Amino acid sequence: MGDAIRDRSIGRIIAEANNLNAEQVEQILAYQRKNGVRFGEAAVALGLANGDEVMWALSQQFHYPYAPGTAKSLGEEVVVASNPFSAQAEAFRGLRSQINMRHFSGDRKAALAVLSPESGDGKSFFAANMAVVFSQLGGRTLLVDADMRNPRQHEIFKLNGNAGAGLSSILSGRAETQVIRAVPDLPSLFVMPVGTVPPNPNELVERPAFGLLMRELIGKFDYVIVDTPAATFGSDCTVIAAHAGAALLLARRNRTRAESVNALAETIANTPAGIVGVVLNDY
Repeated sequence: MGDAIRDRSIGRIIAEANNLNAEQVEQILAYQRKNGVRFGEAAVALGLANGDEVMWALSQQFHYPYAPGTAKSLGEEVVVASNPFSAQAEAFRGLRSQINMRHFSGDRKAALAVLSPESGDGKSFFAANMAVVFSQLGGRTLLVDADMRNPRQHEIFKLNGNAGAGLSSILSGRAETQVIRAVPDLPSLFVMPVGTVPPNPNELVERPAFGLLMRELIGKFDYVIVDTPAATFGSDCTVIAAHAGAALLLARRNRTRAESVNALAETIANTPAGIVGVVLNDY
């Protein structure tokens, strides 16, 4: 009985998504009965759906949100949303499990700042995908773009430009609306972009307002991931990590120098932030 209900639910999702008429649905059901396969397999065999569409239907049934590769609402860099069954996406899920056990479990709540020594290490790509995999657990997840030197999250998630309301607006004391944006197709994920790029990013994160904001966000969301400027730009990233409460260091294979990572780790060790780990990025 349970399997019948599940197949019928999948069939309804596939039929609605592909605008199948009653005759086509009956063809699929007849093929299903004759060959003893599931509705999705029958639809693919008859050319009325493809494998990606069946996987999308399953994701809807099991409340596992992702945007298919053809979705225009997200950038191609968000691989765990556009291609969630790839080896790359599986690697992000493995990291999520490790971070969850080391950082987000227990009574102490903190945000996770993603840091890297140099520009081009893939930090924004990494932060974006980690935010998505945490949102797929079902908890309210916020990605804060605190890289006010070279912000990219508004581009990655296609948030209609970076000008206007954002983190810089809040820290500058301006009253703004829609500072936190919901991400289409990923109902548990929210992004706070930088907004207008300010001339004084270091001074803004040094202000008490940033610490107060981080505490408020940590209290309102289940998971908070923070993108930061590269360490080569100055002390911004260490100040941000200190207010976040935890740091994850990112290095890029065959590019980032070991001494740069060690120097950054030593700097973070002298702040209130705990180092969750170091990730070697191939991206």
